[in-house]
Amino acid sequence: LYGISDKLGGLLPAGFYYKTFMWPRGWWARYERHIRKAAGLGRAPIDADPDHYDKRDVHCDVMVVGAGPAGLMAALSAGRSGATVIIADEQSEFGGSLLSGTGTVSSQPMSSWLAGMVEALSAMPEVRLLSRSTVTGYYDHNFLIIDERRTDHLARPDPRVSRERLWRVRAGQVVLATGAIERGLVFADNDRPGVMLASAVRTYLNRYAALPGRHGAVLTNNDSAYEAALDMQAAGLDVTALIDIRQRPAEGLLERAREAGIPVYPGHAVCGVRSGFSGMTDVELCRLTASGDDVLAYKGSVPCQVLAMSGGWNPTVHLHCQSGAEARFDEKLGCFVPGDSVQRARSAGAAKGIFDLGGCLADGVEAGRMAASAAGIAPAATDIPFAKMQEAMSIEPCWELPDGLPEGRGGKKFVDYQNDTLASDIRLAAREGYRSIEHVKRYTALGFGTDQGKTGNINGMAILARELDQSIAATGTTTFRPNYTPVTFGALAGRGIGTEFFDPVRRTAMHTWHVENGARFEDVGQWKRPWYYPLVGEDMAGAVARECLATRKGVGVLDASTLGKIDIQGADAAEFLNRVYTNNWAKLGIGRCRYGLMLGEDGMVMDDGVTARLGEQHYLMTTTTGGAAHVLGWLERWQQTEWPDLKVYFTSVTDRWAVVSMAGPNSRRLLQTLCDDIDLSAEALPFMSCRQGTVAGIAARVFRISFSGELAFEVNVCADFGAHLWTTIMEAGREYGATPYGTEAMHVLRAEKGYIIVGQDTDGSVTPGDLGMDWIVSKDKDFIGKRSLYRPDTIRGNRKQLVGLLTDDPEVRLPEGAQLVNEASTDYPVAMVGHVTSSYQSACLGHSIALALVKGGRSRKGGEVYAQLMSGEVIRATITDPLFYDPDNALQKT
Repeated sequence: LYGISDKLGGLLPAGFYYKTFMWPRGWWARYERHIRKAAGLGRAPIDADPDHYDKRDVHCDVMVVGAGPAGLMAALSAGRSGATVIIADEQSEFGGSLLSGTGTVSSQPMSSWLAGMVEALSAMPEVRLLSRSTVTGYYDHNFLIIDERRTDHLARPDPRVSRERLWRVRAGQVVLATGAIERGLVFADNDRPGVMLASAVRTYLNRYAALPGRHGAVLTNNDSAYEAALDMQAAGLDVTALIDIRQRPAEGLLERAREAGIPVYPGHAVCGVRSGFSGMTDVELCRLTASGDDVLAYKGSVPCQVLAMSGGWNPTVHLHCQSGAEARFDEKLGCFVPGDSVQRARSAGAAKGIFDLGGCLADGVEAGRMAASAAGIAPAATDIPFAKMQEAMSIEPCWELPDGLPEGRGGKKFVDYQNDTLASDIRLAAREGYRSIEHVKRYTALGFGTDQGKTGNINGMAILARELDQSIAATGTTTFRPNYTPVTFGALAGRGIGTEFFDPVRRTAMHTWHVENGARFEDVGQWKRPWYYPLVGEDMAGAVARECLATRKGVGVLDASTLGKIDIQGADAAEFLNRVYTNNWAKLGIGRCRYGLMLGEDGMVMDDGVTARLGEQHYLMTTTTGGAAHVLGWLERWQQTEWPDLKVYFTSVTDRWAVVSMAGPNSRRLLQTLCDDIDLSAEALPFMSCRQGTVAGIAARVFRISFSGELAFEVNVCADFGAHLWTTIMEAGREYGATPYGTEAMHVLRAEKGYIIVGQDTDGSVTPGDLGMDWIVSKDKDFIGKRSLYRPDTIRGNRKQLVGLLTDDPEVRLPEGAQLVNEASTDYPVAMVGHVTSSYQSACLGHSIALALVKGGRSRKGGEVYAQLMSGEVIRATITDPLFYDPDNALQKT
């Protein structure tokens, strides 16, 4: 049906979707549906994958990629030296080009020698062989990914065996014996059925014993296709013409072809293909000029069902370039070859431009020997198998054959067979101003298919180079990206499927204790945090009230390990903190802590936390649990892009430390039973200070900070000892009524003190002044966001300000998020003056409490607002100070 597009090609040039089908206006959606359907793209399945997959992580001394002649010899050489070796090949059988060859190795048929080699490698305990395994990516530090296909070839796979296995390999040394890919030729009608690569024809004949036709022709610009012609003739596929673009092929090759009865046409080319309903019938010949750039004469047609073409060979440099190295263009070979390696790797055999069998075998032995030696293993001697050595392959690069048929009879010249990119498309892109090969790739879809341009890209680059009148080397290559071939999503995911793997789940060192003691959890960022600890028959409200009262009257114990912790060091650490926090950090003494607000460039509160000075140039910053990663990125951004002159370094240590917070009037007595080398008195360890010592026999940092308003201590120990510290504290705290409390009780306690939670009481539009925290904003220094604090909008008097709310009925709790209005009116619309940010039932105060942002709220204390609920109910509340408990802050300083 879509064959009509062959006749309408003039309407579908390169980039047609940018230039055509633009009229009538608004019809593009109609065109697009048919264009996308014609593109042949598949549909992603919507059903669950019935298969399962797994992963393995391994190390090896030498990783050999590719099991052709060079790869096999590299693995043998390295393995005999005692190195642990992994050799992987994407084919079902090892051998590479040997599987389609007909020669001999060490006086044995290739198949016999190959079987013996695979048997020898299989018997070596040092060597692991992976067939049907594609090395799809080469990353930093010699890290490679292998996709092993384990059951796709089986008619009835064992359901207990994973369909695919993803190997994650860390290699000491890498040998890239990835071989080479034959390049097609660009000529008229080169997309017709029956036009094949010469190597593909040899594979049909020699590996599968299948004749692709009864008579055929060969078109080439290099020596390698002569072997294909001889194999075709020997197999009974009558070769009607061996068409060599070169004017003077090697005399020895001409002689061998003539002895086999094959007509040879030097200095000729194919200028068209004739086809019927049953396939190809003839190829049309033309005589070329000495330069090969033009046609001297049309020479008629030759009967042909199969045309085997060879335009040369492209070393498979994909993994080499993925490793960070570059490829360079070799003018003599007419292809890109590997440049200098940047990782612990080397290329071997055809992958580095050695195209004869004897040379590949010898180079493989040397590559294996060098890899073993570089891995610190004394290399062992390995004999090089004998194979006929050839001189360097003779080739005359030909990137596009000239037209030789009368006007109007010449067919299209395809460069990319999968995306139907034509030579004319590339020339059009150049005429329209596209000079970068990356831009041309995207404009013409060259190499956009699943083959990623393995057969067509080099021809495309060369055509562009000629059109721009520059060298191929100057034109360059497109970027080689993983994956080398498509990989199923299942293999990438492995067993890690399901919603629990959508985002990493982080647990503290004390998580097991929390689970065993009945904690209910809530997700805070990626962390599982204890929400509350219900006793038998106790609901959430009862549990939270009990935990709050226990903390206020005795001692509550909280797992605070999830707070973000960033270790900051460097000669300019204090200056850096001065620039990112609103308050002054220049004179903070060693062993002291300070609360800080961090603003965005817009002057709005971004994060808060306490930072302690541990040494002369050493600070520990804490952040909100959910904001840790963002704050670290924020600090790194400013240091790297704006202040690279400051000597300051940041390290995330959140997972490094387990933190236990003890709050309440008995917290000091409890800690004193476990710590005898730190003076915990108010005089020696005042509020907002820290010391290092030993707690429960563990090296610890003890901080005197409080988020509850009570006397409180936070003990930081290495996360490995977190569980031991927690259980020891709970056991020692029995006589003091130690009670674990969760995040809900923590929220109630902090709300009673009027302490904010960034992201709950702020929403990205709140300034320090809105929170009544002008006291923390320095007027004597600059900091991020300072200018924005003085914009007209941020200093206007009717901004929303943080206040407290008390309902008339102490048992009625305002819903968080409830909108506040000035009058209990149902005459909609009603102007909203604020909203509730936090709301709790306070067991300590015997009253519900709430925090809210209200327009001009501080000037309205004692006044009333109304919460307008979705149900239509209206609740009256009195505006108060947000500090409900211990207004003098005396308790936390005792």
